[in-house]
Amino acid sequence: MSENTTYADLAEAIRAHDSFILLSHIRPDGDAIGSQLALGHSLEEMGKTVYYINEDGLPDNLAFLPGSEKIQTPPAEALNVQVCIALDCATKPRLGDGALQAASQAKLWINIDHHISNPAYGDLNHIDATSPATGQILYQLITSQNMPLPEASRDSIYVAVSTDTGSFQYSNTTAATYEMAAELVRQGLDVGTINAKVYDSNPFRKIELLRSLLNTLQLEDDGQVAHWELPYSVKEQYNLKPEDSEDQIDLIRGIEGVIAAAFFEELEDGKIRVSLRAKDNSFNACETAQLFGGGGHARAAGIRMPGPIDDARTQVLAAISKALS
Repeated sequence: MSENTTYADLAEAIRAHDSFILLSHIRPDGDAIGSQLALGHSLEEMGKTVYYINEDGLPDNLAFLPGSEKIQTPPAEALNVQVCIALDCATKPRLGDGALQAASQAKLWINIDHHISNPAYGDLNHIDATSPATGQILYQLITSQNMPLPEASRDSIYVAVSTDTGSFQYSNTTAATYEMAAELVRQGLDVGTINAKVYDSNPFRKIELLRSLLNTLQLEDDGQVAHWELPYSVKEQYNLKPEDSEDQIDLIRGIEGVIAAAFFEELEDGKIRVSLRAKDNSFNACETAQLFGGGGHARAAGIRMPGPIDDARTQVLAAISKALS
């Protein structure tokens, strides 16, 4: 069904089953992993059996989260579970082939997300595009339905929401977001320690990446569009990991006069991963991404498209220019 399932109905479905597989999107970020851990720890406190699966596994930069070692890559065989819960994933294929195979025996699919482009691919769906992060949706689910909120869930929710709001800076941050954060602090959240681990623990290779990206930086459309690119050869040179490039685009989005930013990244298979960011409502990143089969949010969206990188750049920049005009 396409209509949103209420928190009460989600909780009823959760309480009625015993075994769960939790999935999040490929190239997971803080909201994806934080959401898996937040909900998973709550379910375990309820006595449920929980498997935490991600196609690409746990990023190194999130390994400090309590219980993060439970995030595993998909096993060879399908898991014997009753329910699959997809978290923070706009489309089912973005969960990955291995993860989908691992969840193939689940009889019930629950889809919880905040991407406006999500087509509601679950049996039960709760899609809230007004929420800044899936982690905030889970906080509301857990607290409104009197589900357990152990310390591990508390910390994971904070990381999920903090990373998807640019540390509570982006316009998607709501009053409810700040109220949630305040309540988490009242419950013992150590903000200083967690923020230091999230934002102040960058490996040196990430700084080398930034130096390389700056050498490719260009402005278009009278300074309204900024873009840079990452060839696969550079990723090999610095032994980069997927998470190293996740937040770099925000640096060029912040250039004065820039309305739209684009990051073109060459993948191992030759495809191009495009990240789009919008500074204000004069450019809708999601609408442009959808032209190429991508999606996301109005201010942040992504695409995977055929290479080479020069062709992808030409096509996407032309679409951005047209959107701005």
